[in-house]
Amino acid sequence: MSQGPLRVGLVSISDRASSGVYEDKGLPALRQWLDGVLLTPWEEESRLIADDQPGIEATLMELVDDEGCHLVLTTGGTGPAPRDVTPEATLAVADKVMPGFGEQMRQIGLQFVPTAILSRQVGVIRKQALILNLPGQPKSIQETLEGVKDGEGKVLVPGIFAAVPYCLDLIGGPYVETRESVVAAFRPKSARRPPAA
Repeated sequence: MSQGPLRVGLVSISDRASSGVYEDKGLPALRQWLDGVLLTPWEEESRLIADDQPGIEATLMELVDDEGCHLVLTTGGTGPAPRDVTPEATLAVADKVMPGFGEQMRQIGLQFVPTAILSRQVGVIRKQALILNLPGQPKSIQETLEGVKDGEGKVLVPGIFAAVPYCLDLIGGPYVETRESVVAAFRPKSARRPPAA
């Protein structure tokens, strides 16, 4: 089990944002969401890169192998357009594919738009890290991570982040705690620790 803070790699993948044509919204959205959900101390390594498969692969390997990230979240490049190659790059560096993450992301997206079926996000494990491809829009990022809630905040379709802390436990990452009002992390009773004081 890893000691010390959770290390998170944030990668925004966009030709136009990386070349300065418009402001990147992916990294600020990821940072703000993680600040709101994580009770565990965390450190960030962020990258803004172009839609280029060798470049994406190199960035993911750097964040996991050299920077020691436990969790890597990418945003952008998961659609069907010719330049959308984030899933291909992610699969190319994977030790294990975690298909449930992509299935659930599309299930969440379909609550909002029929075109969610066109998204190709994947989740994989490389060494000690979980790598997840998220959508490009801040609103979609939040919905994917938190899930679909009713007016009272009751979860109707679970978000993917509820499974992330236990996945990190299983691959030797740090013990991650969340604000239950945002995302209640699910663990079997045997894997739970008393809340940090």
